[in-house]
Amino acid sequence: MNQHKISKAIQIGNVTIGGGAPVVVQSMTSTDTRDVVSTIKQIKELEEVDCELVRVAVPDMEATAAIREIKRGITIPLVVDIHFDYRLALAALEAGCDGLRLNPGNISEPDKVSAVVHAAKERDVPIRIGLNAGSLPKTADPKLSVAEQMVEAALEQIRLLESLNFDLIKVSLKAFDVPTTIEAYRSIANKIPYPLHIGITEAGLPRTGVIRSAVGIGTLLYMGIGDTIRVSLTTHPREEVIAGYEILKSLDLRQHGPVLVSCPSCGRTEVDIISLAEEVGRRLEKIKKPIKVAVMGCVVNGPGEAKDADIGIACGKGRGVLFRKGEQIGTVEEKDFVKALMAEVERL
Repeated sequence: MNQHKISKAIQIGNVTIGGGAPVVVQSMTSTDTRDVVSTIKQIKELEEVDCELVRVAVPDMEATAAIREIKRGITIPLVVDIHFDYRLALAALEAGCDGLRLNPGNISEPDKVSAVVHAAKERDVPIRIGLNAGSLPKTADPKLSVAEQMVEAALEQIRLLESLNFDLIKVSLKAFDVPTTIEAYRSIANKIPYPLHIGITEAGLPRTGVIRSAVGIGTLLYMGIGDTIRVSLTTHPREEVIAGYEILKSLDLRQHGPVLVSCPSCGRTEVDIISLAEEVGRRLEKIKKPIKVAVMGCVVNGPGEAKDADIGIACGKGRGVLFRKGEQIGTVEEKDFVKALMAEVERL
């Protein structure tokens, strides 16, 4: 894996982004921001799965009026998503948001951007220059690839912000197409010092969206690119956070809760390994310790294949073998597989 690119550090609320800080997992609410009660409820659900930043849509002034009250009801930093009307950004800053996302595809006029920058600068609030392949500026050169168009649009707005002596900048260049997204981020990572928010936009339903996001986000992280991530999925946003941490864990970039190792089963399997692994997975959701737990379908290869697991069970017909770091520590009857395994987990 490539060494992680050290970008300029910025602060969004109490969260440090870039500068060698751990990659941050964020999400976005799916509620109507004007519905303060529902929005706070959903953000608290995100906090329960350790979401570190949350973004809300701000489509009108009524939504900006909700920002102050939402802020009082949550503990994680609040970023507002602004499109088309720069005055919404000014109102959101006045209401106390911790960060802004501006889309150069629909807010690019220098006087409007300048007004937002001055207000953000007064409050030390960072701005994300958030490009999206589906909403590129009208001035984009059609001779360039989509990735190149996003990069050029981002660089143009970065130059504008820098001319205003503003450097609390984060950048994102998202597309549904994974190769396009990777190309754009690889290009801009070599051109700017600012932290990058990475993700695949409109990734889709969980089954396919997680795969698409894991390939795109995972590839970029493996290249050393990316300071914050969002796994965009058509589902409850808590699933985005869970998926985000799984991507980071798979690359050893963050330790966050348990890792469940389970075999795919084969002709040697004499128990319902799928149901067993699913039950253990549900129990592990409540565990915060960064441990590795293995559920294996046979005693022939189980302990060896999962020898680096902190605790595991290799299941045979009627009985199973409990093991720790590949070494047998006891046997257990089939009816007690889950109970015995979770008891060992609690002892760790």
